[in-house]
This record gives sequence, structure tokens and C-alpha cells, in this order.
Amino acid sequence: MTLMTFVYIVAGLVLLVAGAEVLVRGAAKLAAQFGIPPLIIGLTVVAFGTSAPETAVSVQAALDGSGDLAIGNVIGSNIANVLLILGVTAVVAPLLVSRQLIRLDVPIMIGASLLTFALAWDGSLSRVDGALLFAGVLAYTGFLIISSLREKGIAAEDDEFAAEFGLDETPKPYAWLINLALIAAGLVLLVSGSNFLVEGAVTLARALGISELVIGLTVVAIGTSLPELATSVMAAFKGERDIAVGNIVGSNIFNLLCVLGLASLVSPQAISVAANALAFDFPVMIAVAIACLPIFFNGYSINRWEGVLFVGYYALYTVYLISNSSGAPWLGAFEQAMLTFVLPLTAITLLVLAARAWQRQRHH
Repeated sequence: MTLMTFVYIVAGLVLLVAGAEVLVRGAAKLAAQFGIPPLIIGLTVVAFGTSAPETAVSVQAALDGSGDLAIGNVIGSNIANVLLILGVTAVVAPLLVSRQLIRLDVPIMIGASLLTFALAWDGSLSRVDGALLFAGVLAYTGFLIISSLREKGIAAEDDEFAAEFGLDETPKPYAWLINLALIAAGLVLLVSGSNFLVEGAVTLARALGISELVIGLTVVAIGTSLPELATSVMAAFKGERDIAVGNIVGSNIFNLLCVLGLASLVSPQAISVAANALAFDFPVMIAVAIACLPIFFNGYSINRWEGVLFVGYYALYTVYLISNSSGAPWLGAFEQAMLTFVLPLTAITLLVLAARAWQRQRHH
């Protein structure tokens, strides 16, 4: 392992974040020039754009035959999005949770997690599986567009979104050429960044003697989740505390349906799913998604102590991954402590929160 390995990883992450930003701005302005309403642009171009780093990395990994990296990137990103990013954001400022998220989006996130797990249960994700997942993201996006157009108060959201991305400005001559150039530049940055990151991640895994799956679940997953982290923390600082939660839940749905769907579709062969991922990482991702319901439902908020709990669990998950891959001698004691104390206490806490929230709903 050399210094160039870390240079490749850092350069890849920087190019991915920059590429996603340039691509989204160029595509949003180009769509606005064709008369597409800002709300529709936000639900399509921007939604797909925030998952662009994960998409680029997983597609590149699938094309290179690094299926573990592609799978690990998505599972790890979804776990990091909830436990790490929502946790850190809630510590910055307690977050609000909209009722629509609990009634619709979180159940869809859980459903998408279970669907992906079921499709991967045979040890691989084929092109047919990819087509099913990608059809799911198209249906989800279409539903969002139709339901959003029916809601009241869209004009204010349109104005706010248009101002943020400069969609309300008068287009300059040949602006469409500039926007096309931005889209092309964004795609080049994404492809270059994914190449650098995948090559650096594979080299790092071989040098440390750990699996590509673990590198995908940790280093790559956190790196590709940087746009979500920046968006959520900034939303919390601005007081837009409901946007931070919606951004994470939406990103998780897109990661499963869009990112893994596209990766499975373009892969020259079925993407193999490691037995370790099926036995441990998929169940953790599903458990984290399900745990959102009682926590979000408890007062329709995420408090600071819950944010600290999220971050603590992410730290434990990361420690377990690294310890398990390196064969740490104290791993058995760690597993025993988790099974005997930590997990049962967490289950009891979640049940109590769910029961209290249900009683409050009955009284109301």
C-alpha cells in the first residue's frame, strides 16, 4: 500500500461530490429552459443527482467485476445515512419528522430493503432483479410527482427551489450550450471519480487483508454519503429540520432501487452477493430501517439523545466489521455483550417508544 492509494481515494471522493453538484445544476437549468416546473425537477433531476456518487461507484464496481464493492457501497450507505448522518444531524439540532414520512416513505424504505434482500437471497442480483428494482424507482418517482402536484402550497415550494438553483433567472444566449457542457463535465467528473475511488478501495482492501465488502461498507459508503451529510447538516442549521430527515429516507430508497437496479442491469454478469452480507449486513440494514418507525413516531421528532444513540450504534457496527475481518481475539466477548445486553435493551426501548406513541395517538 502506497501514498497513491490514499490519493486515489481522496481524489475519487472529491471528484464524485463535485461531479454530482455540477451535473445537478446543469440538468436542473436545462430542464427549466424546456418549461419543466421546478417541483418536478426537484423530484427527478435532483433526487437522482444526490444518489449520483453511489450510482457511479456501484456501476463502475459492477463493470469491473467487484460485486462486493457495489453491494457494500449501497448497504453501507443506507446504514450510514440513518445511524451516522441522521445521528450527527440530530445532535446538531433535534429533527422534525413529517407524518407523510412515517405513513408512506419509511414503509417504502422498509419494503425496498426487504425486496432487495429477497432478490439477493439466492446469492446474486441478475439483470431481471435489476429491472425489477429500477421499475420500482420509476414507479416511486411517478407517484411522488402525481401526489405532489395534487397538494396545495406548491407555488411557494416552486419559488424556493427555483431561487436556490437559479431557475428563476432569465436565460442567457446559448445558455443551453453552457448547461449541456455542465452536464457533460459532471458526468466526466463522476466517471473519473468512480474509477479513482474503486481502484483505490480495491488496493486498500488487498493491502490491509480485508474484504472488498468491508471496504465498501465503510470507507466507500461514508465517502459517497458525503452529499447527504452536507445537505442534512446544512438543512438543520437553516432550521429546515424536516428536510434533513426526508433527504435521508429518500436517498435510501433511491440507493436500493436505482443504484443497485442500474448496477445489476449494466453488469456483464449477475452480481454475486457474499454470504456474510446476507447473514449480517442486510439484516442490520433492514433492522435500522424498521427501527426508524418507533423512533420517528415518538413525538414525530428525533431528539439529541436519539442522535447520540444512532452514532453510538454506527460506531459499534464499524468496530464489529473491522474486528471480524481482522480476526480480533476479543471478538467473541464483543458479540456476547451485544447479544446479551445491548440488543435486548435496544429492543425493549423501541417497544416502549412504540407503545407510548400508540397510546398518544389513541388519546388524540
